[in-house]
Amino acid sequence: MSRAKAKQARGATQTAFGVYVHWPFCLSKCPYCDFNSHVRHAAIDEARFANAFAREIETTAARIPGREVTSIFLGGGTPSLMQPQTVGAILEAIGKHWQVAADVEVTLEANPTSVEATRFAGYRAAGVNRVSLGVQALDDASLKALGRLHSAREALDAVAIARKAFERYSFDLIYARPDQTPQMWAAELQQAIGEAAEHLSLYQLTIEEGTPFFGLHAAGKLQTPDEAVARALYDVTQEICARHGLPAYEISNHARDGAECRHNLVYWRGQEYAGIGPGAHGRLDINGIRHATATEKRPEAWLMRVEANGHGVVTDDSLNSEERADEFLLMGLRLAEGIDPRRYATLAGRSLDPDRIALLREEGAIAVDSDGRLRVTQAGFPVLDAVVADLAA
Repeated sequence: MSRAKAKQARGATQTAFGVYVHWPFCLSKCPYCDFNSHVRHAAIDEARFANAFAREIETTAARIPGREVTSIFLGGGTPSLMQPQTVGAILEAIGKHWQVAADVEVTLEANPTSVEATRFAGYRAAGVNRVSLGVQALDDASLKALGRLHSAREALDAVAIARKAFERYSFDLIYARPDQTPQMWAAELQQAIGEAAEHLSLYQLTIEEGTPFFGLHAAGKLQTPDEAVARALYDVTQEICARHGLPAYEISNHARDGAECRHNLVYWRGQEYAGIGPGAHGRLDINGIRHATATEKRPEAWLMRVEANGHGVVTDDSLNSEERADEFLLMGLRLAEGIDPRRYATLAGRSLDPDRIALLREEGAIAVDSDGRLRVTQAGFPVLDAVVADLAA
């Protein structure tokens, strides 16, 4: 069975349930970041937050009992600012209220600073078995421009420590940075692959509204590569990673066969997950209805809500069949394995338009496999949003 077929089989048969836990604090706010992250100069009361996480886990589990947790992801923010005992308390609460699979994947996002790397052994002892490092660049000038607090040397040292502490690790890089050429990125990517065991997340720099980079870009003080260079950078990424055995299994994620991030596959395959912590999103199946949940973003406001009500949920929308199908299409087509159009039809109550499929196939943007699965081609991925919009119309 080919790699693609094996992944399809796993996706079709596995009943996955993930738990996402959001730690919202950072030492500083990166100028490109629009995530729900907050800088606090006073000490964080970790014990109080740990109790609130446990309370929200308990309340959520009461809504969806009987699940087996197959993946846990501690994201942020900067979860590696937490003490290992705080991480341990959160994982203990999850295990108390849900059954946890014997082979559960437990990922923690970490900044590759020397201070945070010293906690890796403690996280491993607490139950973390996979770490995702926010390296972002391998040269000091780029790191400074991106607002990162670590050096390239410090990042590589942290990767080496992660390699010893965890069975599995990954790290992120941002490309399409100002003045970056395909030749420069190729050299950096080759170096990164030499340090990567099984997984890399490679993101093109995007200018998000509300960030400092947005203002600089609008004022003409921050130039990103033009469309042609950005496409060349993308093509270099695909070619080099595939050649080294790390092909893209999702538009921005590359892994050796079997080393895909199982938690993120939960999102992309449209499976169920709980969102715990300030600003966390969830997708819960209750009495045959898919609920889209979101919690209060402001950490202290979330804390007070949980202490008063047992949860910080501020949005709990029931998705109708069309909304659920569109979300399945939007997320699933990010994956190299694509989607099963029959599942879309089951969710939407209608099939995808065969004429639109035929036109997109003719244009080389999508392919239909012999078993009927529909997937976006390498040529189609750079215009993925347009492909999804066309199919969903």
